[in-house]
Amino acid sequence: MKTRSLRIIISGGGSGGHIFPAVSIANALKEGDQNIEILFIGAKGKMEMEKVPKAGYTIEGLWISGFHRKKMWRNILFPFKLVASLFKAERLIRNFKPDVVVGVGGFASGPTLEVATRKRIPTLIQEQNSYPGITNKLLAKKVTRICTAYPKMEKYFPADKILLLGNPVRASLLQSQVSRKEAFNYFGFDDSKKTIFMIGGSLGAWSFNRMMKKQTDFFKKNKEIQILWQCGKIYEAEYAASDTASLQNVKTMAFIDRMDLAYEMADVIIARAGAGTIAELAIIGKPVVLVPSPNVAEDHQTFNAMAFVEVDAAILVADKVIEEELLERTKSLLENEKKQSELSTNIKKLAITDAAKKIADQVVKLASENKSN
Repeated sequence: MKTRSLRIIISGGGSGGHIFPAVSIANALKEGDQNIEILFIGAKGKMEMEKVPKAGYTIEGLWISGFHRKKMWRNILFPFKLVASLFKAERLIRNFKPDVVVGVGGFASGPTLEVATRKRIPTLIQEQNSYPGITNKLLAKKVTRICTAYPKMEKYFPADKILLLGNPVRASLLQSQVSRKEAFNYFGFDDSKKTIFMIGGSLGAWSFNRMMKKQTDFFKKNKEIQILWQCGKIYEAEYAASDTASLQNVKTMAFIDRMDLAYEMADVIIARAGAGTIAELAIIGKPVVLVPSPNVAEDHQTFNAMAFVEVDAAILVADKVIEEELLERTKSLLENEKKQSELSTNIKKLAITDAAKKIADQVVKLASENKSN
């Protein structure tokens, strides 16, 4: 008699920080067993509804959004969305009959994991940040297993459920073998100059762009420094036409597909401190200046950044002072090879290259344990 293939639901999304780990886990599951069936559950209208099908997986959307703490009037529909999402999640789980349900954080994971725990289906959540989101904190006592990327998470989660396995990163970065010369040629930069790569996430960062718009004089005075500046699609028209962007040692791009080449070219990287970003930066191993976004729940990017700063693996600059400090501190770092080497050595110690496989192994293990009981 033929054994039924394992069926796994992966739920969550809302941002690349949730979607890329989810897809990496799915890919690792498929690498282990091509016959595994995987269904994603996301939030309607969010980027996972586009990105997941592009990665080759089926996704269903729930009518769900986050709870607004500051603009309470925007929560009028929240109870209705939650009830509707719970009903749809229940129907999807009943029809798909998963062996394990995985939550990666984000709006959709709450209703999906809630239904799965009520049905006594084995559940696993993957928490990317050093300060967990409210969804995962609420689910922690109900789920079977919790995979984290940072130590000392016992203050948020039951200690007996925690496994420190790291954050999954894109396979393209792990497998990249590009050369520095190839990177400089691709972006049309001078390989004799010190190079900064500044990225504010896939959509760009408004405060980075506002700061750069005011830094024309800095790049005129420091022609030995060049910068690749990802401004984001929604900001391209405004900032790509700025005086700073017109300088020869400044290159503005709305979005960068070849992140492997951008990372390879950089002497120093300026970035936000999202969990997925800094997991990638640890693997890249370049000196990093982190600027945590102030516009995220519970200020979790500052917690992420401090986990690196405390072991001298990164430099932190607060978002509120970037116009005064960011480029000057980055310039000082470019001139200090000893400090660059220290940061590079220390950040590499935090790299976990096989997180997706380890998490996938735990998912399969959960399914096996459940079948044997």
